[in-house]
Amino acid sequence: MDPVVELVKKEYQARADAETGVLDGLVAQNSRRNIDDLLLPIGAATASLVSTLIQESRAKSILEVGTSYGYSTLWLAEAARATGGSVTTLELQQNKIDYARTQLGKARLAQFVDFRVGDALATLNDLPGPFDFVLLDLWKDAYVASFRLIYPKLADGALIVADNMLYPERARADANAYRETVRAAKNMTSVLLNVGSGIELSRYR
Repeated sequence: MDPVVELVKKEYQARADAETGVLDGLVAQNSRRNIDDLLLPIGAATASLVSTLIQESRAKSILEVGTSYGYSTLWLAEAARATGGSVTTLELQQNKIDYARTQLGKARLAQFVDFRVGDALATLNDLPGPFDFVLLDLWKDAYVASFRLIYPKLADGALIVADNMLYPERARADANAYRETVRAAKNMTSVLLNVGSGIELSRYR
């Protein structure tokens, strides 16, 4: 373990813990109001699994769709350092990228990350690929459109992890639509795992 990286992970966890009550209230109200200000991390269990998948598959070209405040980006970058790879991460809001870049800098991992600011679908359309590993974690109603742009750019053996397949429940319809789309795609095998908020783990060819 890198103590510098672990310290930044603890900072993220402290913020997530502090925001738990606020998030629970917004979920109860079925509201997006102010939810964009929250960390909304994928959680240590999912992040740890993602890191293991990257390292065991020796993935080098890593794509994250939905940086948010950089919690998962930190884990991706740490795994990329281990494989000799790099992370391209997409985020709409500049303030989130700024926060994530600062955190990755503190962890001494910023050099492994290419931060892209802008609409994810527009950015995906322009990225050349191929990608060895993809983490999808943006608004769930954009999952299907994102997958359709990513699919032609997957490397042989590429893995896709899509978060929030089971929770929050208000996103279940979009999550199910994504799962149906992935499972119908040629040369894709896919399974739902009850890890964290639920992930769909998919492999190309």
